[in-house]
Amino acid sequence: MVCRPGKNKERFMVRVLRRPVVGATAVVLATLALVGCGGGSGAPAGGPGGGGMPAAQVGVVTVQPGTVALSTELPGRLEAWRSAQVRARVTGIVQKRLFTEGSDVKAGQSLFQLDATTYRATLDSALATQAKAEASLAQAEATYKRNQALVAEKAVSQQEWIASEAAYKLAQADLAAAKAAVQQARLNVEYAAVMAPISGRIGRAQVTEGALVGQGEATLLATIQQVHPLYVNFTQSANEVLRLRQAMAQGRLGSAGAQAGHIEVLLDDGSVYPLPGKLLFSDLTVDPTSGQITLRAELPNPQGLLLPGLYVKVRLPQASSDHAVLLPQQAVSRGAAGDTVMVVGADGQVAVRPVKVASQQGGRWIVTDGLQAGEQVVVDGFQKIRPKAPVKPVPWTPAGAAAAGAAGMPGAPAAPASSPASTPASAAAAAASR
Repeated sequence: MVCRPGKNKERFMVRVLRRPVVGATAVVLATLALVGCGGGSGAPAGGPGGGGMPAAQVGVVTVQPGTVALSTELPGRLEAWRSAQVRARVTGIVQKRLFTEGSDVKAGQSLFQLDATTYRATLDSALATQAKAEASLAQAEATYKRNQALVAEKAVSQQEWIASEAAYKLAQADLAAAKAAVQQARLNVEYAAVMAPISGRIGRAQVTEGALVGQGEATLLATIQQVHPLYVNFTQSANEVLRLRQAMAQGRLGSAGAQAGHIEVLLDDGSVYPLPGKLLFSDLTVDPTSGQITLRAELPNPQGLLLPGLYVKVRLPQASSDHAVLLPQQAVSRGAAGDTVMVVGADGQVAVRPVKVASQQGGRWIVTDGLQAGEQVVVDGFQKIRPKAPVKPVPWTPAGAAAAGAAGMPGAPAAPASSPASTPASAAAAAASR
Protein backbone atom coordinates (compact mmCIF):
# COMPACT_ATOMS: atom_id res chain seq x y z
CA MET A 1 0.00 0.00 0.00
CA VAL A 2 1.37 3.40 -0.98
CA CYS A 3 0.24 6.73 0.47
CA ARG A 4 -0.44 9.22 -2.28
CA PRO A 5 -0.21 12.82 -1.09
CA GLY A 6 -2.56 15.22 -2.75
CA LYS A 7 -5.36 12.61 -3.24
CA ASN A 8 -8.62 12.67 -1.36
CA LYS A 9 -8.19 10.66 1.83
CA GLU A 10 -11.77 9.40 1.85
CA ARG A 11 -11.48 8.02 -1.66
CA PHE A 12 -8.24 6.29 -0.73
CA MET A 13 -9.89 4.73 2.32
CA VAL A 14 -12.79 3.44 0.21
CA ARG A 15 -10.31 1.80 -2.17
CA VAL A 16 -8.62 0.07 0.76
CA LEU A 17 -11.92 -1.17 2.18
CA ARG A 18 -12.98 -2.59 -1.17
CA ARG A 19 -10.14 -5.06 -1.06
CA PRO A 20 -11.05 -8.69 -0.20
CA VAL A 21 -10.20 -8.37 3.50
CA VAL A 22 -12.83 -8.88 6.21
CA GLY A 23 -13.27 -8.27 9.86
CA ALA A 24 -10.71 -6.53 12.03
CA THR A 25 -8.09 -6.73 9.35
CA ALA A 26 -10.02 -4.27 7.20
CA VAL A 27 -10.36 -1.82 10.08
CA VAL A 28 -6.60 -2.00 10.82
CA LEU A 29 -5.72 -1.39 7.19
CA ALA A 30 -8.02 1.59 7.03
CA THR A 31 -6.52 3.05 10.19
CA LEU A 32 -2.98 2.61 8.90
CA ALA A 33 -3.95 4.24 5.65
CA LEU A 34 -5.28 7.29 7.45
CA VAL A 35 -2.26 7.54 9.74
CA GLY A 36 0.20 7.05 6.88
CA CYS A 37 -1.44 9.83 4.89
CA GLY A 38 -1.45 12.25 7.81
CA GLY A 39 -5.13 11.93 8.52
CA GLY A 40 -4.93 10.15 11.84
CA SER A 41 -3.77 13.19 13.87
CA GLY A 42 -6.05 15.68 12.19
CA ALA A 43 -3.12 18.03 11.35
CA PRO A 44 -2.63 19.17 7.74
CA ALA A 45 0.37 18.00 5.81
CA GLY A 46 3.29 20.36 6.07
CA GLY A 47 2.16 21.68 9.48
CA PRO A 48 4.07 21.49 12.70
CA GLY A 49 2.67 18.13 13.62
CA GLY A 50 3.17 16.70 10.17
CA GLY A 51 6.90 17.49 9.67
CA GLY A 52 6.35 20.37 7.15
CA MET A 53 9.09 22.78 5.95
CA PRO A 54 9.98 25.56 8.49
CA ALA A 55 9.72 29.27 7.68
CA ALA A 56 12.57 30.56 5.51
CA GLN A 57 15.29 32.49 7.33
CA VAL A 58 16.19 35.98 6.12
CA GLY A 59 18.92 38.27 7.39
CA VAL A 60 17.59 41.51 8.85
CA VAL A 61 18.90 44.63 10.55
CA THR A 62 16.93 46.41 13.24
CA VAL A 63 16.24 50.07 12.56
CA GLN A 64 18.06 52.34 15.01
CA PRO A 65 17.68 56.02 14.04
CA GLY A 66 20.45 58.42 15.03
CA THR A 67 22.25 61.60 14.08
CA VAL A 68 24.01 61.17 10.74
CA ALA A 69 25.94 63.75 8.75
CA LEU A 70 24.51 64.22 5.27
CA SER A 71 27.33 64.41 2.74
CA THR A 72 27.37 65.19 -0.94
CA GLU A 73 29.81 63.64 -3.40
CA LEU A 74 30.95 66.08 -6.04
CA PRO A 75 33.44 65.74 -8.92
CA GLY A 76 36.65 67.69 -8.46
CA ARG A 77 40.13 68.18 -9.81
CA LEU A 78 43.44 68.64 -8.02
CA GLU A 79 45.55 71.73 -8.61
CA ALA A 80 49.04 72.61 -7.44
CA TRP A 81 49.25 74.93 -4.46
CA ARG A 82 51.82 77.08 -6.30
CA SER A 83 53.10 76.80 -9.82
CA ALA A 84 55.99 78.70 -11.39
CA GLN A 85 57.28 78.67 -14.94
CA VAL A 86 61.06 78.85 -15.20
CA ARG A 87 61.90 81.10 -18.13
CA ALA A 88 65.08 82.50 -19.67
CA ARG A 89 65.26 86.22 -18.94
CA VAL A 90 68.26 86.87 -21.21
CA THR A 91 69.35 85.58 -24.57
CA GLY A 92 71.97 82.90 -24.54
CA ILE A 93 73.08 79.37 -25.31
CA VAL A 94 72.23 76.72 -22.71
CA GLN A 95 75.49 75.27 -21.41
CA LYS A 96 74.33 72.97 -18.59
CA ARG A 97 71.21 71.54 -16.99
CA LEU A 98 71.85 71.42 -13.24
CA PHE A 99 68.85 69.44 -11.94
CA THR A 100 67.26 66.01 -12.21
CA GLU A 101 63.89 65.95 -13.91
CA GLY A 102 61.04 65.08 -11.54
CA SER A 103 63.05 65.89 -8.41
CA ASP A 104 62.39 68.38 -5.61
CA VAL A 105 64.23 71.69 -5.88
CA LYS A 106 64.70 74.58 -3.47
CA ALA A 107 64.06 78.27 -4.10
CA GLY A 108 67.26 79.89 -5.39
CA GLN A 109 68.76 76.63 -6.63
CA SER A 110 70.60 76.83 -9.97
CA LEU A 111 68.70 75.02 -12.71
CA PHE A 112 70.35 76.07 -16.01
CA GLN A 113 73.58 77.81 -16.87
CA LEU A 114 73.63 80.00 -19.98
CA ASP A 115 76.75 81.24 -21.76
CA ALA A 116 77.54 84.51 -19.94
CA THR A 117 80.79 85.49 -21.72
CA THR A 118 79.22 88.43 -23.52
CA TYR A 119 77.46 89.66 -20.39
CA ARG A 120 80.65 89.56 -18.35
CA ALA A 121 82.42 91.63 -21.00
CA THR A 122 79.59 94.13 -20.92
CA LEU A 123 79.86 94.28 -17.14
CA ASP A 124 83.59 95.03 -17.34
CA SER A 125 82.91 97.82 -19.84
CA ALA A 126 80.24 99.27 -17.59
CA LEU A 127 82.57 99.19 -14.62
CA ALA A 128 85.21 101.08 -16.63
CA THR A 129 82.66 103.69 -17.65
CA GLN A 130 81.64 104.07 -14.02
CA ALA A 131 85.27 104.64 -12.98
CA LYS A 132 85.65 107.30 -15.70
CA ALA A 133 82.46 109.00 -14.54
CA GLU A 134 83.69 109.01 -10.95
CA ALA A 135 86.95 110.71 -12.05
CA SER A 136 85.08 113.33 -14.05
CA LEU A 137 82.82 113.98 -11.10
CA ALA A 138 85.78 114.47 -8.78
CA GLN A 139 87.31 117.04 -11.15
CA ALA A 140 84.02 118.85 -11.65
CA GLU A 141 83.36 118.90 -7.92
CA ALA A 142 86.79 120.44 -7.19
CA THR A 143 86.23 123.19 -9.77
CA TYR A 144 82.73 123.83 -8.43
CA LYS A 145 83.89 124.20 -4.81
CA ARG A 146 86.81 126.48 -5.81
CA ASN A 147 84.59 128.78 -7.83
CA GLN A 148 81.99 128.76 -5.06
CA ALA A 149 84.51 130.46 -2.72
CA LEU A 150 85.67 132.90 -5.38
CA VAL A 151 82.28 133.99 -6.63
CA ALA A 152 81.51 135.65 -3.29
CA GLU A 153 84.58 137.84 -3.73
CA LYS A 154 83.78 138.38 -7.40
CA ALA A 155 87.09 136.82 -8.34
CA VAL A 156 85.47 134.81 -11.14
CA SER A 157 82.90 135.87 -13.65
CA GLN A 158 79.28 134.90 -13.29
CA GLN A 159 79.48 132.96 -16.55
CA GLU A 160 82.39 130.87 -15.30
CA TRP A 161 80.55 130.11 -12.05
CA ILE A 162 77.46 128.92 -13.92
CA ALA A 163 79.58 126.73 -16.22
CA SER A 164 81.36 125.07 -13.26
CA GLU A 165 78.06 124.45 -11.51
CA ALA A 166 76.56 122.88 -14.64
CA ALA A 167 79.65 120.71 -15.20
CA TYR A 168 79.40 119.45 -11.63
CA LYS A 169 75.77 118.43 -12.00
CA LEU A 170 76.47 116.85 -15.39
CA ALA A 171 79.24 114.76 -13.85
CA GLN A 172 76.85 113.59 -11.14
CA ALA A 173 74.32 112.51 -13.78
CA ASP A 174 76.99 110.69 -15.79
CA LEU A 175 78.04 108.75 -12.69
CA ALA A 176 74.45 107.77 -11.92
CA ALA A 177 74.00 106.51 -15.51
CA ALA A 178 77.26 104.56 -15.30
CA LYS A 179 76.14 102.92 -12.05
CA ALA A 180 72.80 101.93 -13.63
CA ALA A 181 74.65 100.40 -16.59
CA VAL A 182 76.82 98.41 -14.19
CA GLN A 183 73.77 97.20 -12.33
CA GLN A 184 72.06 96.11 -15.58
CA ALA A 185 75.19 94.32 -16.76
CA ARG A 186 75.53 92.57 -13.41
CA LEU A 187 71.86 91.45 -13.56
CA ASN A 188 72.41 89.99 -17.04
CA VAL A 189 75.32 87.99 -15.71
CA GLU A 190 73.14 86.72 -12.83
CA TYR A 191 70.25 85.95 -15.18
CA ALA A 192 72.58 83.71 -17.17
CA ALA A 193 72.47 81.40 -14.15
CA VAL A 194 68.73 80.47 -14.12
CA MET A 195 67.48 79.99 -10.55
CA ALA A 196 64.39 78.26 -9.13
CA PRO A 197 61.82 80.93 -8.17
CA ILE A 198 60.02 78.66 -5.65
CA SER A 199 60.56 75.35 -3.89
CA GLY A 200 58.70 72.36 -5.26
CA ARG A 201 58.82 69.48 -7.71
CA ILE A 202 60.23 70.28 -11.13
CA GLY A 203 59.03 68.64 -14.31
CA ARG A 204 60.89 67.75 -17.45
CA ALA A 205 63.25 70.21 -19.11
CA GLN A 206 61.81 71.98 -22.13
CA VAL A 207 65.24 72.68 -23.69
CA THR A 208 68.53 70.84 -24.04
CA GLU A 209 72.17 71.91 -23.93
CA GLY A 210 73.15 74.00 -26.94
CA ALA A 211 69.71 75.51 -27.44
CA LEU A 212 69.41 79.25 -28.01
CA VAL A 213 66.86 80.67 -25.58
CA GLY A 214 65.42 84.09 -24.89
CA GLN A 215 65.67 85.25 -28.50
CA GLY A 216 62.80 87.75 -28.76
CA GLU A 217 60.81 86.30 -25.83
CA ALA A 218 61.27 84.68 -22.42
CA THR A 219 61.70 81.00 -23.27
CA LEU A 220 60.02 78.44 -21.01
CA LEU A 221 62.70 76.13 -19.62
CA ALA A 222 60.78 74.06 -17.04
CA THR A 223 57.84 74.19 -14.61
CA ILE A 224 57.96 73.89 -10.81
CA GLN A 225 54.87 72.91 -8.81
CA GLN A 226 54.25 72.75 -5.08
CA VAL A 227 52.23 69.59 -4.41
CA HIS A 228 52.02 69.86 -0.60
CA PRO A 229 49.38 70.94 0.04
CA LEU A 230 47.10 70.75 -3.00
CA TYR A 231 44.01 72.67 -4.06
CA VAL A 232 40.82 70.74 -4.80
CA ASN A 233 38.49 72.62 -7.14
CA PHE A 234 34.92 71.31 -7.44
CA THR A 235 31.43 72.56 -8.25
CA GLN A 236 27.95 72.03 -6.83
CA SER A 237 24.50 72.76 -8.18
CA ALA A 238 23.12 76.06 -6.91
CA ASN A 239 19.64 74.50 -6.65
CA GLU A 240 20.95 71.77 -4.34
CA VAL A 241 22.64 74.33 -2.10
CA LEU A 242 19.42 76.35 -1.91
CA ARG A 243 17.38 73.23 -1.10
CA LEU A 244 19.71 72.31 1.76
CA ARG A 245 19.59 75.81 3.19
CA GLN A 246 15.80 75.82 3.09
CA ALA A 247 15.65 72.45 4.87
CA MET A 248 17.98 73.74 7.58
CA ALA A 249 15.96 76.96 7.95
CA GLN A 250 12.77 74.90 8.39
CA GLY A 251 14.38 72.71 11.03
CA ARG A 252 14.19 69.49 8.99
CA LEU A 253 17.98 69.32 8.87
CA GLY A 254 20.66 70.55 11.23
CA SER A 255 24.07 72.01 10.59
CA ALA A 256 27.04 69.76 9.91
CA GLY A 257 28.53 70.77 13.28
CA ALA A 258 32.17 69.85 13.83
CA GLN A 259 32.35 68.28 10.37
CA ALA A 260 31.49 71.54 8.64
CA GLY A 261 34.33 72.77 6.49
CA HIS A 262 36.04 69.35 6.28
CA ILE A 263 36.09 67.20 3.16
CA GLU A 264 37.04 63.67 2.18
CA VAL A 265 38.60 62.81 -1.18
CA LEU A 266 37.66 59.58 -2.94
CA LEU A 267 40.18 58.25 -5.44
CA ASP A 268 39.45 56.61 -8.77
CA ASP A 269 39.45 53.09 -7.27
CA GLY A 270 36.81 54.08 -4.70
CA SER A 271 39.19 54.23 -1.74
CA VAL A 272 39.17 57.21 0.62
CA TYR A 273 42.30 59.35 0.84
CA PRO A 274 43.46 58.99 4.46
CA LEU A 275 44.06 62.71 5.14
CA PRO A 276 41.02 65.03 5.35
CA GLY A 277 40.90 68.36 3.58
CA LYS A 278 39.65 71.79 4.61
CA LEU A 279 37.12 73.89 2.71
CA LEU A 280 38.60 77.29 1.87
CA PHE A 281 35.80 79.22 0.20
CA SER A 282 32.62 79.04 -1.85
CA ASP A 283 32.21 81.39 -4.78
CA LEU A 284 29.66 84.18 -4.42
CA THR A 285 28.31 83.92 -7.95
CA VAL A 286 26.65 81.16 -9.96
CA ASP A 287 27.99 80.19 -13.36
CA PRO A 288 25.18 81.28 -15.74
CA THR A 289 26.03 78.59 -18.29
CA SER A 290 25.98 75.57 -15.92
CA GLY A 291 24.13 76.76 -12.80
CA GLN A 292 27.04 75.58 -10.64
CA ILE A 293 28.85 77.18 -7.71
CA THR A 294 32.63 76.82 -7.57
CA LEU A 295 34.22 75.66 -4.31
CA ARG A 296 37.85 75.20 -3.32
CA ALA A 297 39.44 73.12 -0.57
CA GLU A 298 42.95 72.52 0.72
CA LEU A 299 44.26 68.96 0.86
CA PRO A 300 47.53 67.90 2.56
CA ASN A 301 49.86 65.78 0.45
CA PRO A 302 53.04 65.25 2.50
CA GLN A 303 54.07 62.06 0.67
CA GLY A 304 53.38 63.47 -2.78
CA LEU A 305 51.01 60.60 -3.64
CA LEU A 306 48.50 62.86 -5.38
CA LEU A 307 49.40 64.81 -8.50
CA PRO A 308 47.97 68.04 -9.94
CA GLY A 309 45.35 67.51 -12.62
CA LEU A 310 44.00 64.28 -11.08
CA TYR A 311 40.21 63.91 -11.12
CA VAL A 312 38.71 62.88 -7.77
CA LYS A 313 35.39 62.84 -5.92
CA VAL A 314 34.90 65.17 -2.98
CA ARG A 315 32.66 64.13 -0.08
CA LEU A 316 31.42 67.32 1.57
CA PRO A 317 29.32 67.22 4.81
CA GLN A 318 26.66 69.91 4.49
CA ALA A 319 23.97 69.09 7.04
CA SER A 320 22.88 66.48 9.59
CA SER A 321 19.68 64.52 10.26
CA ASP A 322 18.64 63.54 13.80
CA HIS A 323 16.46 60.60 12.68
CA ALA A 324 18.48 59.03 9.88
CA VAL A 325 19.08 55.31 9.42
CA LEU A 326 22.14 53.67 7.86
CA LEU A 327 21.27 50.60 5.76
CA PRO A 328 23.47 48.28 3.69
CA GLN A 329 23.20 49.06 0.01
CA GLN A 330 21.70 45.67 -0.87
CA ALA A 331 18.76 46.35 1.45
CA VAL A 332 17.49 49.23 -0.70
CA SER A 333 15.88 48.78 -4.08
CA ARG A 334 16.31 51.89 -6.20
CA GLY A 335 14.19 52.53 -9.26
CA ALA A 336 12.47 55.20 -11.30
CA ALA A 337 9.36 54.93 -9.13
CA GLY A 338 11.34 55.56 -5.94
CA ASP A 339 13.37 53.77 -3.29
CA THR A 340 11.93 50.84 -1.32
CA VAL A 341 12.94 48.32 1.35
CA MET A 342 11.36 45.10 2.62
CA VAL A 343 10.19 45.11 6.23
CA VAL A 344 9.33 42.00 8.28
CA GLY A 345 6.15 42.47 10.32
CA ALA A 346 5.27 41.00 13.70
CA ASP A 347 3.44 38.12 11.97
CA GLY A 348 6.49 37.23 9.88
CA GLN A 349 5.01 38.64 6.70
CA VAL A 350 7.23 40.73 4.42
CA ALA A 351 5.94 44.08 3.16
CA VAL A 352 7.42 46.56 0.72
CA ARG A 353 8.02 49.99 2.26
CA PRO A 354 8.88 53.20 0.32
CA VAL A 355 11.74 55.19 1.86
CA LYS A 356 13.65 58.38 1.18
CA VAL A 357 17.38 58.03 0.57
CA ALA A 358 19.53 61.15 1.10
CA SER A 359 23.01 59.93 0.16
CA GLN A 360 25.52 57.18 0.88
CA GLN A 361 28.19 56.92 3.53
CA GLY A 362 30.83 54.23 3.80
CA GLY A 363 29.03 51.86 1.43
CA ARG A 364 25.66 52.32 3.17
CA TRP A 365 22.56 54.32 2.24
CA ILE A 366 21.38 57.11 4.52
CA VAL A 367 17.58 56.78 4.87
CA THR A 368 15.91 59.89 6.26
CA ASP A 369 12.22 58.92 6.04
CA GLY A 370 9.97 55.86 5.86
CA LEU A 371 11.21 53.70 8.76
CA GLN A 372 10.49 53.56 12.48
CA ALA A 373 12.72 52.50 15.35
CA GLY A 374 12.68 48.76 16.02
CA GLU A 375 11.48 47.68 12.56
CA GLN A 376 13.35 44.85 10.85
CA VAL A 377 14.61 45.46 7.33
CA VAL A 378 15.56 42.54 5.11
CA VAL A 379 19.19 42.62 4.00
CA ASP A 380 19.77 39.05 2.86
CA GLY A 381 17.72 36.07 1.69
CA PHE A 382 15.52 37.85 -0.82
CA GLN A 383 15.38 34.74 -2.99
CA LYS A 384 13.63 32.84 -0.19
CA ILE A 385 10.71 35.26 0.13
CA ARG A 386 7.42 33.94 -1.28
CA PRO A 387 4.07 35.72 -1.60
CA LYS A 388 2.02 35.51 1.64
CA ALA A 389 4.57 33.13 3.18
CA PRO A 390 5.96 34.00 6.63
CA VAL A 391 9.70 34.24 7.16
CA LYS A 392 11.97 33.89 10.16
CA PRO A 393 14.16 37.00 10.69
CA VAL A 394 17.70 36.43 11.96
CA PRO A 395 20.27 39.17 12.77
CA TRP A 396 22.53 40.06 9.88
CA THR A 397 26.14 41.16 10.11
CA PRO A 398 28.54 41.64 7.19
CA ALA A 399 31.17 39.24 8.58
CA GLY A 400 28.66 36.63 9.67
CA ALA A 401 26.76 36.86 6.44
CA ALA A 402 29.90 36.31 4.42
CA ALA A 403 30.77 33.19 6.45
CA ALA A 404 27.24 31.88 6.17
CA GLY A 405 27.26 32.44 2.45
CA ALA A 406 30.49 30.46 2.12
CA ALA A 407 28.88 27.57 4.02
CA GLY A 408 25.68 27.71 1.97
CA MET A 409 23.60 28.81 4.97
CA PRO A 410 21.04 31.63 5.28
CA GLY A 411 22.34 35.10 6.01
CA ALA A 412 24.83 35.47 3.14
CA PRO A 413 24.80 39.04 1.79
CA ALA A 414 23.66 39.58 -1.74
CA ALA A 415 26.13 41.41 -3.94
CA PRO A 416 25.02 45.01 -4.56
CA ALA A 417 24.07 45.59 -8.17
CA SER A 418 24.90 48.60 -10.25
CA SER A 419 21.43 48.98 -11.71
CA PRO A 420 17.99 48.84 -10.05
CA ALA A 421 16.86 46.04 -12.34
CA SER A 422 19.51 43.66 -10.99
CA THR A 423 19.06 44.49 -7.29
CA PRO A 424 17.97 41.41 -5.26
CA ALA A 425 15.60 43.56 -3.20
CA SER A 426 13.75 44.67 -6.34
CA ALA A 427 13.15 41.09 -7.47
CA ALA A 428 11.98 40.04 -4.01
CA ALA A 429 9.74 43.09 -3.76
CA ALA A 430 8.05 42.10 -7.00
CA ALA A 431 7.51 38.57 -5.68
CA ALA A 432 6.10 39.80 -2.36
CA SER A 433 3.69 42.17 -4.08
CA ARG A 434 2.12 39.37 -6.15
